[in-house]
This record gives sequence, structure tokens and C-alpha cells, in this order.
Amino acid sequence: MTADLSQIVKAYDVRGVVPDQWDETLAGLFGAAFAQVTDASAIVVGHDMRPSSPGLSRAFARGAAARGVDVTEIGLCSTDQLYYASGALDLPGAMFTASHNPAQYNGIKMCRAGAAPVGQDTGLTQIRELAEKWLESGAPEPAAEPGTRTARETLEDYAAHLRALVDLRAIRPLKVVVDAGNGMGGHTVPTVFAGLPLTLVPMYFELDGTFPNHEANPLDPANLVDLQKRVPAEGADLGIAFDGDADRCFVVDENGDPVSPSAITALVAARELARNGGEGMIIHNLITSRTVPEVVRENGGTPVRTRVGHSFIKAEMARTGAIFGGEHSAHYYFKDFWNADTGMLAALHVLAALGGQQGPLSSLVAQYDRYQGSGEINSTVADQSARLAAIRAAYEGRADITLDDLDGLTVSTPDWWFNVRPSNTEPLLRLNAEAKDEPTMAKIRDEALAIIRA
Repeated sequence: MTADLSQIVKAYDVRGVVPDQWDETLAGLFGAAFAQVTDASAIVVGHDMRPSSPGLSRAFARGAAARGVDVTEIGLCSTDQLYYASGALDLPGAMFTASHNPAQYNGIKMCRAGAAPVGQDTGLTQIRELAEKWLESGAPEPAAEPGTRTARETLEDYAAHLRALVDLRAIRPLKVVVDAGNGMGGHTVPTVFAGLPLTLVPMYFELDGTFPNHEANPLDPANLVDLQKRVPAEGADLGIAFDGDADRCFVVDENGDPVSPSAITALVAARELARNGGEGMIIHNLITSRTVPEVVRENGGTPVRTRVGHSFIKAEMARTGAIFGGEHSAHYYFKDFWNADTGMLAALHVLAALGGQQGPLSSLVAQYDRYQGSGEINSTVADQSARLAAIRAAYEGRADITLDDLDGLTVSTPDWWFNVRPSNTEPLLRLNAEAKDEPTMAKIRDEALAIIRA
């Protein structure tokens, strides 16, 4: 096929429409390129429930095996289950998923042995260049001795590993509604939750990559509505929603109200610090709530602030030896999970915290939700740099105001802050604002938007 790889090879993964932008032929070339760039003798490959995933995954495995690499195929899995296999088997891995994207999309998330990320600066550029070359010249010569392809089940081992990290056996019984969005949570949750003191109310557990009920993207409030209604209707203690590949989890309390990912980050950080004797570094990106570094310090830890993006979080996790990291987008990273992100482990921490005391979730998380946030607000602009310069000019030199340029521009005072950062792929500026109360947040949000949209 003729393919423009610049359109589908992103900063951290491969993502595009099948078969318009890529197909099994290209998946095979990606497999061969992955084998060459990682220089591995063996790899592990898994896939989600999208209709195109099994074929693409097999083609990738064939491409790698033709280069002499032994391939362990774990079949249907969540992305964090693939990371588990990469870590436990100490093998590079490839996961076929387009996460929360619509049904016509598919993609590949790749990692080196131990679930270390593969991105633009860590191998993905070379993989793209090889695939482009072979698209023009034909597939590379096969190895004299092709690799083997072996099927292996990892779900039970993955579940056992997670349950060993968070002990839920002694919690009070809880009723939990889980919305899997027809994604991979429907595959992993029953095994992970088996034998625990939990009454599970499943929603949309049928694996269906056409997403017949709603998009598997809980970051969009429209996709949480069904769960928000179901939790109080069932008299449940909480609700959990997973995205399509089940590497992110979102939580709603007993009233159906969403719990912010920053509050979950703070809660899990406190628990991880307690597990580590009240010491350790916790990573958070610069648009998570101020609650997070406050809670980290209160519990004896050291907060480390990073740019937005999982590659930055994972790099800082590795560099600092941090025990945990969290993002506003509901990605949660654990040292005990090879620094990789796993929504399931975060969910188990929430269940353990809730079940370890008698109050409702709304009361438990109130201590981790101290400020009013705007959420992310996108504005289309003609000139990102000019608008950022206008914001700087409006605020620099004012009393009590601090500016920093870690990721876009952050303007802060003791009572409020906002960050404006440019999109890397679209002519957008993204605003996030937070303050001690709603009127103050609304005021500084609207001030910033007036300058951005002038």
C-alpha cells in the first residue's frame, strides 16, 4: 500500500485509520523494524478487541519472526497487561490498540524490555524510517533461521501480581459498578476482582471494538453519564470507568459525582508513601491540582513537577527512582509496575482506601480535593507564540506573580495559578486554571481567555 507514515507515527505510538492509512502489510514491516531497532532475540505481542487488532497483531508477529525473533503472543489483553508481560518476561513488547479512538482506528504502543517506553527519541523514529524504506524497496530479507511464535496466557499472572501489590482481602464488602465501555476492562476486571469482597455490577463488559454504547473515552464527560446514573440507582459505593485499552481509570463517588484524577493521584500518593515508610518521590505534571504536592509533602514525600505527557512522566520516574506518578488525564504510574501506567492498580488502591474505613467515598476524597479547577479549555489561535507573549506581557512584573516556562507558560500566585500551553499537532492553546474558590477561578480563567482569544 501507499502510506504516509508521518500521519500515523505519533510522538509516542502508531495510530491511524485501518485500512485507509495502514494495514497488515505495514504492520508486518513495523514488526520487522521493531525487531531490528530493539535488537531483541524475543518479544511479546498482545492486542485489544477491535475488529482489526488480531490480524494486525499476527502480521506484526510474522514480520518480527521472519527476522529471527521469537514471539510470545498473549492475545487479548489490556495495555497494562502487555506492560506486565514485558516486565515479568523482561522482553520488548507491542500492544495493538487505539485506546479511546473510534472503531475505525488502530495503533501500536511499543516498549523495550521492562516496559520502558518507545517514543520518538527512544526508537520510534528509527522504526518509522525502516518501515518507510521497506515500503519503497520491499520487505527485508528473512533471517536464515526464522523465530518461533508461541501463544501464552498471562491474565491470571497479571491479576495475581496486582493483588499482591494491594491487599484487599480485609476490606469491608463494597458494591462497585464498573463501566468497561465494551473495551478491555471487560476482559481483565472479572479475573482481577475474583475472590475479593466486592459485589461487581458490570456495564458494557461485552468485548466490542465498534463501541455500540458509547465511546471508550471517560475523559469526555458524556461517556460517564451512564455510570453516574447507575451508581446511585444500584446503591453502590462507587463506580469505575475504564478507557478502551483499560490503562486509565476514572472514578465516581456514591452520588455519581466524578472524582478528579488529581484527587485520585493525591490519595494513591499518600498510600504509596505510607507503604514506603513515609519517604519517596512522587511525580505529577504541572496541570495537576496543587493538592497533589501539598499531600505529598504532608505525608513525608518529595513532589517532582514535570511537563505534560507520559514520556516525561516515565522519564522522570526512571531518573529519580520515584515510587508513583499521576496525571490529570487519569494515567497512574507505579515503580512496582516497571514505572508503567496501570489504571487497574490505581482502582485497587481506591477500593482498598474506601474499604479500609467506614465513610463514603465523597467524604474520603474531600481531603484530596481542596481547590476549584477549570478543566482544560482549548482555543484555536492564529499565532500560538504571539498569544503566549501577550499573556506574559499582561502579567509579568505584577506583585506576587510568578512566571515559569516548563511547559508553555504558567502564571501563579499563592491563591491561584493558570497554565497555557500550545498543542503540538493543532493550532490550539490549552488553558488550565485553579484557585482557592470558584469566583476566583472563574475570574482568572476569563481574564486569560480574553487575552488568548483577543
